Amino acid sequence: MIYHNRNPFVISVDSGSKDYRVSRRANGKWLEVDSFASRKSNPNNTTSLGSLVNVQAINLWLVLIMFGLLILLGRAAYLQISQGNHFSTVAEGNRIRIRDIKASRGVIYDRHRNLLVENISAFSLAVIPVDLPHDEDERRRLAEELSPIAEKSGEEIYNLMKEQSPYSYQPLVLRENLTDDQAIVTEIISSRYPGVTLYSNSYRHYLTTPNQPSLSHILGYTGKIEESKLQEYLANGYLIDDYIGKAGLEMSYEKKLKGVNGKEQVEVDALGETKEILAYQKALPGNNLVLTIDSELQKVAEESLRKNLKANNKNRGAVIGLDPKSGEVLIMVSLPAYDNNLFTRGIKQEDFSNLINDPDKPLFPRAISGEYPSGSTFKLVVGAAALEEGVANVNTGFNSVGGVAVGKWFFPDWKAGGHGWTTIYKAIAESVNTYFYMVGGGYNDFEGLGVNRIKKYAQAFGLTKPLGIDLPNEADGFFPDPEWKEKTKNEIWYIGDTYNISIGQGDILVTPLQVAAWTSVFANSGILYQPYLVKEILDSENNLIETAKPRVINQNFISQKNIAAISAGLRQGVTSGSARYLSGLPIAAAAKTGTAQWSSNKENHAWATAFAPYENPQIVLTVLAEESGEGSRVAIPVVYDILKWWSENR
Repeated sequence: MIYHNRNPFVISVDSGSKDYRVSRRANGKWLEVDSFASRKSNPNNTTSLGSLVNVQAINLWLVLIMFGLLILLGRAAYLQISQGNHFSTVAEGNRIRIRDIKASRGVIYDRHRNLLVENISAFSLAVIPVDLPHDEDERRRLAEELSPIAEKSGEEIYNLMKEQSPYSYQPLVLRENLTDDQAIVTEIISSRYPGVTLYSNSYRHYLTTPNQPSLSHILGYTGKIEESKLQEYLANGYLIDDYIGKAGLEMSYEKKLKGVNGKEQVEVDALGETKEILAYQKALPGNNLVLTIDSELQKVAEESLRKNLKANNKNRGAVIGLDPKSGEVLIMVSLPAYDNNLFTRGIKQEDFSNLINDPDKPLFPRAISGEYPSGSTFKLVVGAAALEEGVANVNTGFNSVGGVAVGKWFFPDWKAGGHGWTTIYKAIAESVNTYFYMVGGGYNDFEGLGVNRIKKYAQAFGLTKPLGIDLPNEADGFFPDPEWKEKTKNEIWYIGDTYNISIGQGDILVTPLQVAAWTSVFANSGILYQPYLVKEILDSENNLIETAKPRVINQNFISQKNIAAISAGLRQGVTSGSARYLSGLPIAAAAKTGTAQWSSNKENHAWATAFAPYENPQIVLTVLAEESGEGSRVAIPVVYDILKWWSENR
C-alpha cells in the first residue's frame, strides 16, 4: 500500500498476464482506478512510480514550456534592449511633454505707418492622438459628437483619428477659426473626453482690402503648407498646421515675417491636462514690414482707374507710381482685384471657383505680370537711342505728310495729312510716327538705328528681363529680333517690322512696371533703379532693424543733354501735345500717351506715362487701361486725378 496525498492506493500484479492494476480505498471498498500492461523495457517485472507516468508526454510538454519561455525571454530582451529608449520616451511622455508655441507673424504698415495687416486670435478644434480613448466604440461616439463642430462626418473624423500614430502628441486640427459658440461646445466636450482640446492660434486680417482690394496683389495672402513641401518645411522648424505666404509680400518676405516657434516642457496628468510648466523657450515674433506704398494715394489711384474704366464699360487696368530718385513703389494698382481675407480662414470652394473662372482674372497682378504692346510709350526709348547713337540730334527734322510708303506698304501717322516739320520735341509731344519710322528703320539714304541697336537700348532701359521687384511672378517682357522671327514664324525680318517696333507696335511686349521704370530714367537724369516695396524692416517692438537702400540697375548709358531733350518733349506733350489734359494741374507735369494695337477685332490698349513736378520730379506715374481706346482719352485723366490729389496732399 502506498499513500499519496493521504489517500491510500494499492498496486497489484497479475502473475499470469503481468498486467498492473491500481486500486484505492473509498467508502470502505477497494475500487480499481486504472490498469496498464507491463513494458518490455522492464523484463524483471520490477515496479516503480516513474513507470506509471507517460514519459514522452512529459518530455513534449517540457519542450513546449521551454520554447514558450524562450519566446518570452526573447521578446523581453527585444523590448528592453532594442525598444527600451522608445518605450521609455513614451512612458515619460505620459507625464512630461514638449509642446510647441507658435510665433506671432509680423505685421505690415504702409510708408506712413498705417497698419495694413494684423493678426486676429482664434480657436481651433483639435485632438491629441495619444490621449484619445482606446476603446473603439468610445472613439466613434466622440467622433459623432465632434462632427457638427468640425463640419465633417463622424466616420471621416474617426478615420482621421485612426490614421494618426497612437503615440503622437502633435495636435490633429479638425476645424479652424471656431465661432464663440463652437469654442464653448468644444470646451464642454473636452471636459468629458480625454484628448480633445481647444487649440489657440491666429489668422491674418487684411484691414484695407475689403474696400481697397488693389492692395491684395501687393500684400498677398497665407495658406497651409502643401503636402509635397511639408517635409521640407518641417525640417526648417515649421509645424504641420503652420500657414505660410502664398502670394505677394507674404510670400516674398516669408522668412522675415514668420518668426521662430518656441517650446514648453510641461507635466500632464492621465487626461493630458497640464499640471505644471517645467521649462519654457520663448517664441520669437516675426519682423514687421514698412512699405514704400502710400495707401491713401493708392486708394485715389484705384478709385480713379475704376471710374474711368467703368465709363468705357471696361474692368481691367493697372497703375504704377514710383519715386524716380530711389525706385520706391508708391502706387501699385491692378484691377480687377480680390479680397485676400477670403483666404485667411481657408477659402470656400465656391469663392475660389468664382475667382479662377472670372474672365477678367482678378488674381492676376497686371502691374508686374501683365505683358502688353507698349504703344507710343516706347518712343521715349527709341528717341533717346537715336540721339545717343548720333542718328539724329535735336535739330534733325522730318516732314510728316501722313506716313511713309515702302513699296506696296504704307506706314501711317495717326493724324491724317501728317504733322508737318517734326524734330525730337514735337515727335515726343505729338507722338509723330513718321519721325520714329525714320530714326528707327531709316528711309532711302537715311540710315536709322536698326533692330539690333533698338534692342540694345531697350535692354539698357530694363526690357527683356525682370527688374527685380520684391514680389513673385514678375514678367520679363519681350523684344523681337530677326532670329526669333525666323525660328518662330519661319519668316524673314522686313523693314516694316523695324518700323513697327520703332513706334512700340508689333511683337514687342512690356509690363506697366517696365514703362514706369524707363520713364523714371528721364525724371532722374539717367538712372534706372530697381523698384522695391519694402522700405524698412522692424522688430516686433517696431525698433528699426534694416532700411532698404536704392539699387541701381543701369546708369550713364544716356547723356544728360539727350535726357534733357526727351524730357523737354514730354513737357511739351502737356503744354501743346497729346497730354494737354494735364495742363490744368496746379503743378507742372511731363507726359506721354500711347495707344497700343494688339487685336484686329478688339479695342486698343490705352497708355499714359508721366512725371511731376517737371523742374524737380518726385513721382512717376504709368497707367494702362486694357481695351479702352486712346491713352489721351482714358489713361491721362487717371494721371490727372492722382497728380491733383498728390499736389494738394503730399
